[in-house]
Amino acid sequence: MLYLDNAATTPVRREVLEAMWPYLTQEFGNAASHHEVGRRALAGLDAARESVAEVLNCRPAEVVFTSGGTEADNLAVKGIALGRRDRDPALGHVVTSAVEHHAVLDSARDLARWDGFALTELGVSHEGLVDPAELARAVRPGTAVVSVMHANNETGAVQAVAELAAVARARDVPFHTDAVQAAGSLELDVQALDVAALSLAGHKIGAPKGIGALYLRRGTPLRPLLSGGGHERGRRSGTSNVAGAVGLAAALRLAAQERPAKAAHLAGLRDRLITGILSAVPTAVLTGPDPREHPEQRLPGHASFCFPGVNGETVLVDLEARGLLVSSGSACSAGDTEPSHVLTAMGFPPEVATTAVRFTLAADVTPEQVDAVVAALRDVVERLSPTRS
Repeated sequence: MLYLDNAATTPVRREVLEAMWPYLTQEFGNAASHHEVGRRALAGLDAARESVAEVLNCRPAEVVFTSGGTEADNLAVKGIALGRRDRDPALGHVVTSAVEHHAVLDSARDLARWDGFALTELGVSHEGLVDPAELARAVRPGTAVVSVMHANNETGAVQAVAELAAVARARDVPFHTDAVQAAGSLELDVQALDVAALSLAGHKIGAPKGIGALYLRRGTPLRPLLSGGGHERGRRSGTSNVAGAVGLAAALRLAAQERPAKAAHLAGLRDRLITGILSAVPTAVLTGPDPREHPEQRLPGHASFCFPGVNGETVLVDLEARGLLVSSGSACSAGDTEPSHVLTAMGFPPEVATTAVRFTLAADVTPEQVDAVVAALRDVVERLSPTRS
């Protein structure tokens, strides 16, 4: 089997498991316990926080460990919006984009549905990009928070986060970015990005599932979503997942060290795959920015297409029978019969959006394997095409 669904999840790296192992065995203590065993666990947690902060270029106190990207997104969008409104009741407006992961989009919609917030969902270009000028028009005196993702999980589109964040910053509005898909491929310097909050998930970069983090700029108001023992400086209650935090820190550190060479290698494989598929399958439609024209606007290991007239799920099944594991889009929406909200927001008709297939590469994929994927996909689409004679 050739695994080409790394946007969904990645295997846990051996180095990460080795870093975690002491905290799964002898260093089993509760980091909140005031005795030697607890203090050793707390030392591991503190070291992990410092390591994450070093990669993000922030203070350790600005790192909040969570159960994953979804919780980090919820905490950022809901927590900041509610926290700021607690201080100023006039702040009752949220801005996000129509192509966000549901963890962000549904959080914003929950604020509108249950908490009385007004909501603006920004449209995007056919490539899936938000126009900073449109954001500038959307932000108003009552805006509590803006959230636009760093990179899209379905199309690989990379937003101009620094430019978008500058728009919000100029209006004194906190800007959050979901960087779950960007981690490992893009630099995550929160000072350069100028964001007030940034979400991460460990399982996208070689750490286990069930651990994530939120960078929260010092001084940003936040209403906690979980009540309890006041862990994470009162921002996220719950017994600390010390081993998970250590694993996330190790994975993030390795990703940052390897990123320059790995990104260049993956970009070459991506371009080979895109060029090959568009040449071999004339009906294929690339979704998201074309990296051959704007390489910086697409994640280096990400290629996604629609195949009009061909059922996307059938393509997945046929490719799996040939030993190729791919997806139709977001793993969180697997099995959903509705067309992708991302693709329809980009202007794709629903009947075309349902034909989407996503390929997300790992660094150990070879050019020869890419060519084999192209050949297999050509055969599958030709067999399934309604015009096949």
